[in-house]
Amino acid sequence: MKFATFIAPGESDPQAGEVRGDEIVAFSSGTVLERLQSGDRTPAGGATHELAAVTLLEPVPRPPAIFCIGRNYAAHIAELGSEKPEKPLVFLKLPLSSVPPSGPVKRPKASNALDYEVELVLVMGPDNTIAGYAVANDVSARDLQRSEAQWSRAKGFDSSCPWGPWITTTDEIDAANLRLTTHVNGELRQDGSTSDLIFKPQELVDFIAEACTLEPGAIILTGTPSGVGEAFKPPKYLQDGDVVKVEVEGLGALEHSITT
Repeated sequence: MKFATFIAPGESDPQAGEVRGDEIVAFSSGTVLERLQSGDRTPAGGATHELAAVTLLEPVPRPPAIFCIGRNYAAHIAELGSEKPEKPLVFLKLPLSSVPPSGPVKRPKASNALDYEVELVLVMGPDNTIAGYAVANDVSARDLQRSEAQWSRAKGFDSSCPWGPWITTTDEIDAANLRLTTHVNGELRQDGSTSDLIFKPQELVDFIAEACTLEPGAIILTGTPSGVGEAFKPPKYLQDGDVVKVEVEGLGALEHSITT
């Protein structure tokens, strides 16, 4: 199944639904988070809308936690001249970093070096299980990341985590070898595969769960492949008005603009 949170045409209140091809069918009651908590996979039977006509929100608005993994693709480590970590490098994004798949992403006043990072997202269910997968852009302020020992401002600023467009449950897809791409204004920048992940999804879940409670609806961004703007010579940072499209094969795409 594909779970989504959306606003139907002519309405103002968010509702949950099931994506079926070019349509979305509303659930009669409840939220996506409640579905993740209960494990309920009963097909939706409510009103049907054209997918292109609704406004998609984050599948779980303001997730209970946003964990991120740094330096989890060997080629990305090499392009930045970093060393391979001996264990997962975990950091957090803040609640206000979560925004809908269409953004927009607002460049913080403190940064002039905004970058993109396409990522496979793990969406948690009960008892440290992975309930599904989604797509995210781990937008990063590289100048802050370089100048500050902690990455809270560089990675956790408001609107730095557009994600979605929906959650694909684990029974629908094998995430072991999926293509990830980023286009900026139509130019292909990143082109990788989840097969190159250093620490695999279940390894990441087990590692985080040793110290932190992973509630249903929490998300884990698993790292990005090579091709980030920082690695170009000269760097290709995001500018106001740029349109970024990040996509993971079989899971959908996000497309958003950069604003101030």
